[in-house]
Amino acid sequence: MELARQSALIIGAGGLGGPALLVLAAGGVGRLVVIDDDAVETSNLNRQPLFGEDDLGQRKAGAAAARLLALHPGLQVDRIDRRFEASGAEALVRSVDVVVDGSDNFATKFLASDVATRCGKPLVHGGVLRTTAQVLTVMPGLTGCLRCLFEAPPAPGQVPSTAEAGIVGALAGTAGALMGAEALRLLRGERGAYAGRMLVYEARSGRSRLVLVRRRSGCPACAAAQPAAVS
Repeated sequence: MELARQSALIIGAGGLGGPALLVLAAGGVGRLVVIDDDAVETSNLNRQPLFGEDDLGQRKAGAAAARLLALHPGLQVDRIDRRFEASGAEALVRSVDVVVDGSDNFATKFLASDVATRCGKPLVHGGVLRTTAQVLTVMPGLTGCLRCLFEAPPAPGQVPSTAEAGIVGALAGTAGALMGAEALRLLRGERGAYAGRMLVYEARSGRSRLVLVRRRSGCPACAAAQPAAVS
């Protein structure tokens, strides 16, 4: 497929979304949609490659778009300065060919998985906490989704947030780059390397493993799934 005609929605322009955006832009994807409701802070600069000190206080969606356009003037970047929420999420997902979830909270991650599954859009999920990273590709109607693996978000306080636990900045960059490369494979019509199997990488030990994610009987999200638009 001609990547210049393809589009991707990237949820979050930070430690995961930023590297993914750079990979997608360099790979030749014609249209990128960036959604983020945050502003650039000093604590972001060690792991969010699209931002520098001159961007402090700027809205992330706008700052990310400006940096990408400076690198790739012919690129189309749609910037959305708000949180990815249920209201409007389906229309946004249906407007693109693939969804890349670089958000930093469980509610958004489950929403992204649910909406992408319902709309039949491939989803590349990623997460980083402390020294562990994970990447999973959800192909609606073909593989399990996030709810097939975890069923529901953890209860408040059960899992520490990124701010509480911290992360290794370089690890976020690695995971984000893998997510971008995976999205490129899907947009080219190739099978995803992490389709139906979650890559879990532990930086402390340098070990990785793959966890199979099959469709779970009774999963409400998969029950409403449309077949994936990209195979």
